[in-house]
Amino acid sequence: MEPHFPQYLPDASATREEMKALQRRVAEAASFADEFTFDPTRIGSGVDGPQSTLGPGGRDRTGQDAPVVAGIDQAFLDDAAVSAVVCLQGGEVVERAHAVSPLSIPYIPGLLSFREGGPIVDALAELGTDPDLLFFDGSGRIHYRQAGLATHMGVVFDRPSVGIAKSLLCGRPRESVDGRPEGWRTPILADSDVDAPDGRVIGYAVQSRQYASSRKINPLYVSPGHRVSAGTAADLVLRYCDGYKLPEPTRLADAYADEVKAEYLEDA
Repeated sequence: MEPHFPQYLPDASATREEMKALQRRVAEAASFADEFTFDPTRIGSGVDGPQSTLGPGGRDRTGQDAPVVAGIDQAFLDDAAVSAVVCLQGGEVVERAHAVSPLSIPYIPGLLSFREGGPIVDALAELGTDPDLLFFDGSGRIHYRQAGLATHMGVVFDRPSVGIAKSLLCGRPRESVDGRPEGWRTPILADSDVDAPDGRVIGYAVQSRQYASSRKINPLYVSPGHRVSAGTAADLVLRYCDGYKLPEPTRLADAYADEVKAEYLEDA
């Protein structure tokens, strides 16, 4: 998988101001509307969904090729990132790929794509599969400059993408997120920290799983990366959770990254 717009590739050697300027250009290039070459209702892992059974040649029960969804996550060594990609088609894993890449800069809030973007590009270069949709462990439009990791990489590859974060980087929930039932969601609105009009919907807090007991699970913060609307991004994530907090593509990518990291440390 090769970059479609290499002019937007993150440069870890850039100054902070140069990084922020590139993010603003990425946000201008991004589309936060649904622009798919596939039917998004055919995405998901539920046992009752149209994606639950693959037939010959990777086709779903409609007789069409099922869309391929890639989950992307990372694990970290002292000075390197293990970037893992897991591709699902019709609920089945069709390919896994990874790369171990050096890290050039430390973690800086709001500039994650400049630390992790290069390693992710390395991992996607190892793929033989051409995914239809990318799920990232990180923010998309919920970002100071509306250009989080999922937006930045989505624009670079010009591929529909979704950001799935475990904590809220910026913006404000329309309602309290405490103790909400499974399946609940509320919009995340732009505030003074975001380069967007105050009150604009930039994503959703999504309660993907919840305990029936007094123990509580925090929501996910889901936002469009590129070529996906905020509401559809939330729909797609919920369709893939199926009893887990994380959607299946990124849950499997997280496990694969840990697996590769453990093998790497054993061989070191």
